[in-house]
Amino acid sequence: MTEREIKKLRVQIDALDAELLALLNRRAAVVRKVGALKGGAPAYRPERESEILRRIGALAAAGGSGALPAEGALAVFREIISACRALEQDIRVAYLGPQGTFSEQAVRRHFGQAVAADPAASIDEVFRSAEAGATQFAVVPAENSTDGVVGRTLDLLLLTPLRICGEIELRVRQNLLTRASRLAAVTRVYSHAQSLAQCNGWLNRRLPAAERIQVSSNAEAARRAAKEKGAAAVAGDGAAARYGLKVLARGIEDDPSNTTRFLVLGQVDPAPTGRDRTSLVMSAENKPGAVHALLAPIAVNGVSMSRIESRPAKARSARWEYVFFIDLEGHQADARVAAALAGLRQRAPFLKILGSYPAASH
Repeated sequence: MTEREIKKLRVQIDALDAELLALLNRRAAVVRKVGALKGGAPAYRPERESEILRRIGALAAAGGSGALPAEGALAVFREIISACRALEQDIRVAYLGPQGTFSEQAVRRHFGQAVAADPAASIDEVFRSAEAGATQFAVVPAENSTDGVVGRTLDLLLLTPLRICGEIELRVRQNLLTRASRLAAVTRVYSHAQSLAQCNGWLNRRLPAAERIQVSSNAEAARRAAKEKGAAAVAGDGAAARYGLKVLARGIEDDPSNTTRFLVLGQVDPAPTGRDRTSLVMSAENKPGAVHALLAPIAVNGVSMSRIESRPAKARSARWEYVFFIDLEGHQADARVAAALAGLRQRAPFLKILGSYPAASH
């Protein structure tokens, strides 16, 4: 290809960029009109954003031979939605910090770059930030496909007035980050306990003599690795960029499907989308067959239960010893789910609906 041909193609790209900008400005103008008609209603509508992204994903997949892959198209539209949402309202989101963690990645994946992301030192502080109104939303880890549930998140869901209004499934790719130029120079590895566990096999094979040191977060691990000779961190790409480290080995997690599920908490109640999830927590009487009998309304009404998790009850009551966190497929406004919930209310000593929200898109 000659230089002249390249210049012609670049002229085409410049013209297309101008068209895209004009279309984006038209879209933003329509968004502003919608915002004015909403009369102060929240700018973040999970069901509407989910609907847009699902439609774009379907269009991209149907295109098949398009040059832009579906995931790339979705990434672009997430940022378009984020930028347009910011025209209606400034949004702050609390997450488990510090900066550079997978929790921050989850915030950006769901809300985009046009929100203020506020790191908190603990899951308790993330909840408190949104409960007190310092932020409109909170993003908290709920479970990992390798390590199971995050107990503190479940315990706080039992008590909080916040409701689940969205979920994020983040593929966790662990990397070895360091200033060293070769593996042989790495003498110690910092990371969060869960991340070290997720990479145990790789570390045993490739760095068997390196000391493994648990720290409060992967971002803290990266901060230390950036300052200490011979140190490395197990963390994500975000930490590498933030702390100026190079990726010496990529994708070192033992389970290539390792995924963390995050919950979005706030005061928004999403409308049904057709692909929703309802989360609840309830108790059962402490007697034989109580749990089986309690779950009967779910089965009778043909509702699929995707998860059940028991936790020790925190209440000082003799009526129960455990509570059960359950995810149902469907929205509480759906007829079958509503009937199942009505049956559960009649049988459970305690029942709290944590929220109905769009199921995460894979």
